[in-house]
Amino acid sequence: MTLDRLLRAAAARLAAAGVPSPAVDAELLLAHVLRRDLADLRRARLLGEPLPDGEHGATATAYQGLVARRAARVPLQHLTGTAHFAGLDLSVGPGVFVPRPETEVMVELALSALEGIERPTVVDLCTGSGAVALALASRRPDSRVGAVELSVEAHRYAAANVRSTGLGVDLRLGPAQESFGDWAGEVHVVTSNPPYIPPGAVPVDVEVREHDPELALYGGGEDGLDIPREVAARAADLLRTGGVLLMEHADVQGRTLPATLMATGDWASVEDHRDLAGLPRVTRAVRAGRP
Repeated sequence: MTLDRLLRAAAARLAAAGVPSPAVDAELLLAHVLRRDLADLRRARLLGEPLPDGEHGATATAYQGLVARRAARVPLQHLTGTAHFAGLDLSVGPGVFVPRPETEVMVELALSALEGIERPTVVDLCTGSGAVALALASRRPDSRVGAVELSVEAHRYAAANVRSTGLGVDLRLGPAQESFGDWAGEVHVVTSNPPYIPPGAVPVDVEVREHDPELALYGGGEDGLDIPREVAARAADLLRTGGVLLMEHADVQGRTLPATLMATGDWASVEDHRDLAGLPRVTRAVRAGRP
C-alpha cells in the first residue's frame, strides 16, 4: 500500500461525501497522522513511498478513522486540532469558532489603519480562538493588544493560543459589551467578528451548522445585528477620536450594517470592504469626535 494509493482512495471517499476540498483534506489528515509536514508528505507520495506499517497497520487504521469522520463532515480543524490563520497555527476544536481565511481581510485592514502609529492600542471584541488579536500582535509587536471572549470554552482555546505563541495579548473573559473599561478612549483600532447570522437563517455549510457553537453564530434580532450593534457601541466607547472599528458581517449585511452604524452618530464615516471572493465582508467605521 503506497501513500499515493491510500490518498487517492481517501480523496474519492471525501468527494463522494461532498467535502469541498477532498484531495487537500486527505493529504492534511495523513500528514497529521504521520506527523509530517505537507510538503514532505507530497514528496514522499511522488516517490512512491509505502505506508509505514502496511495496509492493515495502526497508521492506516487511525487514518481511515479520521477520513470517516471527515466524510461525516466533522470539520478538518477539529480532527487535526489546528487552524491555520494569517501565518499562525492555532489550537481549535469543539466549542470554539474555527477562524476562516476571509477574516484575514480584517487583519490586513487593521494593519493598514495602524500604519504610522507608534505603540498603538488594539482591542479584539468577541475574539473566539484569539485569531485576529494574535495575528495583529504578531505583525505589530510594538502594539498593546487586548481581546475578550464570552464563552468559557472558547476562552480556553484563546488562552492556550496566547501561551503557545508567546504573544503579548491581554486576554479577558466576559461580555464584549462591558469589556476594557480601563482602556476607554485610548484605543486606536477595534476589530470584531461578532455573531451576526439572523435567527431564521441556517448556515449552508454542514461544518458550520453542526459544529460551530451557536453562541458564535446568531446575532439576535430580525436582521441578526442586535449583538453587532451592541459591540459597535462598546467600540465607540473604547476608541479615541479618529480611531477605527472593523467589523465582519454576513455578505447580505454589506449595506444594512454600515447604515445601522452611520445612524448612531458615533461615526464620522462608514464604508464597506469586500473579501477575496468579492463578497461584502468587513465594515470600517471611523470614530467621530465627542461633544
